[in-house]
Amino acid sequence: MNDDLEGMPGEGLKALTGALVRLALAEDVGTGDVTTLAVVDPERRAVGEVLCKQAGVLSGLEPARAVLEVVDPTVEWDLRRADGDAIEPGEVVLRLAGRARSLLTMERVMLNFLQQLSGVATMTRRFVRAVEGTGVRITDTRKTTPGLRFLEKAAVQHGGGVNHRIGLYDAFMVKDNHIVAAGSITRAVERIRANGPSLPIIVEAKLPSEVEEAAGLEVDQILLDNMSPEEIARSVAVIREIENRVASRRARIEVSGGVTLDTVRAKALPGVDLISIGALTHSAPALDLSLELTLESGLMH
Repeated sequence: MNDDLEGMPGEGLKALTGALVRLALAEDVGTGDVTTLAVVDPERRAVGEVLCKQAGVLSGLEPARAVLEVVDPTVEWDLRRADGDAIEPGEVVLRLAGRARSLLTMERVMLNFLQQLSGVATMTRRFVRAVEGTGVRITDTRKTTPGLRFLEKAAVQHGGGVNHRIGLYDAFMVKDNHIVAAGSITRAVERIRANGPSLPIIVEAKLPSEVEEAAGLEVDQILLDNMSPEEIARSVAVIREIENRVASRRARIEVSGGVTLDTVRAKALPGVDLISIGALTHSAPALDLSLELTLESGLMH
């Protein structure tokens, strides 16, 4: 598990953000912002304020800044809030000043990033608050928007959650189909240890027999999938009892599968370390933000 996108160096993240922003602008602007070019004088200057219209948690300032740098790096940027901040309706998140044409051309792509990622951060914060005091951490999954994973996982952090594995490359995760293909959990883990690099090993368990098998293998993490609170409590007790007899270390215990805001606290039981929730990224509604433009002759003040 990565708490800080450690599998992706900072320079790599910056390059990915730039590439993604260029793709988004190519998709939106194409051969040119024809309305703005026809209507707005090239020397006209303006101030734009990104306003919060719905309570939530802010995320997405890095790609928003990258949009500015690609469209027009002469636009002035006055940041009023930071990623991870709780924001309320009427608040100004950031203020821009520069060519009116530039502000209009970058508006939609900038807002798309801010709204989408703030929605993820807001959803995450709701789940984090729902389990406050339990010691259980909320984590994401790989159920992300294609191409936006690294930004959505950063947004989960901004909401107070932590990141699960980034992709297929930074941890072993033995799921039901791997178990079928290998013949058993034990065989899958043995093959990993014989052939694989030194990475964390996570094993998914759906049945009591799978829980018992995984508990004796000294893996790093056991994922209890689609279990009721009662089944989770029994599984935690079984894992710890077997570990006390045969293992030299304790596995982290993760809960996943169909977790909602209504059920998450009931599943945040003693002994559970993590609850992973696909909805953080695949079902988060965009946060309502807008860009309000004012024509001015001066710069930021």
